[in-house]
Amino acid sequence: MQTVVLVLMILTAFNFLLKQTFHRWYYILAVTLLMSLFTGLMWPAAIEQSKSQIATWLENSTLMLDTSILLTIEVFVQMGFCLLAAQQLTGGMEKKSVRWIYRVLWLFPGILIFAVLFSLLVGIIFLFPGVSFAAIAWSLAATILVVIPLGTWLLGWLLPEQEIRLELLFLTNALVAVLGIVATVNGRTAVEGFSEVNWPALAAMLGLLFVGGTAGLLFRKHTKNIQ
Repeated sequence: MQTVVLVLMILTAFNFLLKQTFHRWYYILAVTLLMSLFTGLMWPAAIEQSKSQIATWLENSTLMLDTSILLTIEVFVQMGFCLLAAQQLTGGMEKKSVRWIYRVLWLFPGILIFAVLFSLLVGIIFLFPGVSFAAIAWSLAATILVVIPLGTWLLGWLLPEQEIRLELLFLTNALVAVLGIVATVNGRTAVEGFSEVNWPALAAMLGLLFVGGTAGLLFRKHTKNIQ
């Protein structure tokens, strides 16, 4: 479980940096200052944590289910940004309401990055016992002031094509969603299996698939005729 959570944290940090490549320098500077101040000011809460308490949290299925809600919201927001950004690149964004939604998603920095920074601060405090907690926190905050702009520039330099960065951001968020499911069930199945088939429910599901597929085909054919 700890390995899955660690991979989720790495992917969250990567997605955060990749998202910054779509912004201008002043927005990146503002977000960097926000993350740095958050890290430096959170040391009083970080020193109250313990390894045993964190391990207990990871084994708490109810807490993991609550965390998965935030994870799902962030994944859907980031995927929505990717889809609308791709639509804007192709010139298909005409409605004003859609443009406003895209702007909000574009400005959204993410929620889970704060949890990642807090976990990183707690881990570093554990690595340096006896050192001033405030000094550790503000040293990490100063490091963040350099790492976020540098990491954003490096990703933009390695992936200069905006389309490739959008596709990569979409795929990594999909991977985060899959790992979030693994972390949620915590090595156990979410529901008990049944040996009997619920035929009415199966028939209803197949009926919905048939109706939805037929409606989609008719809509696509109607759209092509209009064009």
